Amino acid sequence: MKKIQILGPGCPKCKTLASNATTAAQELGLQCEIEKVTDIQEILTFGVVMTPGLVIDGKVESVGKVLSVEKIKELLS
Repeated sequence: MKKIQILGPGCPKCKTLASNATTAAQELGLQCEIEKVTDIQEILTFGVVMTPGLVIDGKVESVGKVLSVEKIKELLS
């Protein structure tokens, strides 16, 4: 099972990224755990200083932008 983490304080961009990640996983039929990381200190441990951030299986895939559903599907495949 893949683990997707959305890094950010809960701003509209973070919520959109989380929604897009959920949709991408559903469209691919993947079993995923989606976690929202809102603690700034924890976000900094990933080396992310600009949110939102997208982490898949421990690897930072995107920082500071909202990826489309299609782009997230590419990263998950």
